[in-house]
Amino acid sequence: MKRATVVTLMIALSAASTLAQTPPPSQPTGKTLAATVAVFVFPAEGQTTEQQSKDEVTCYNWAVQNTGTDPFALAQQSAAQQAQAAQAKEDISKAGRGAGAKGALGGAAAGALIGEIANDDAGKGAAYGAAAGMIAGRRRSRKAKKSASAQVEQQSKAAQQATGQQLESFRKAFSVCLEAKDYMVKF
Repeated sequence: MKRATVVTLMIALSAASTLAQTPPPSQPTGKTLAATVAVFVFPAEGQTTEQQSKDEVTCYNWAVQNTGTDPFALAQQSAAQQAQAAQAKEDISKAGRGAGAKGALGGAAAGALIGEIANDDAGKGAAYGAAAGMIAGRRRSRKAKKSASAQVEQQSKAAQQATGQQLESFRKAFSVCLEAKDYMVKF
């Protein structure tokens, strides 16, 4: 009798160990269509997940048609605009290189001419002119970079704002459609 109890206990422990090692059934990890566009939907009338998915697709297409905005295309467009703005900023930072040298050349020529006219030493005039020209060239370059950078930043913000407004309009249309199909919706 003891032996049967021990065997039964071993079988039970073996089964428990096997169950403990078996992973639980996996939950769906994919986001719903509504969740990907940051709209939260609850089936107020007990709709199944399959029905909710169908309704979300229908409402998505309806919202795209009525607003002219596709959030996925908008995301790609926004990423391209951000990359373009970053490239423009990089180009601006590279553009002013050598401005001091160019200013120095112009200043040296002007200084030499002034030094010669004043019957002074043309070499000293060229040196003073080169220093002044270099400083002036760098200042102009910095000012131009700052202005161009501010313009790029302003254009980037305007594009982001427009994208945000388009997405907001899409979410409203998407939500209205889902609410008409008896879902509770928040975004």
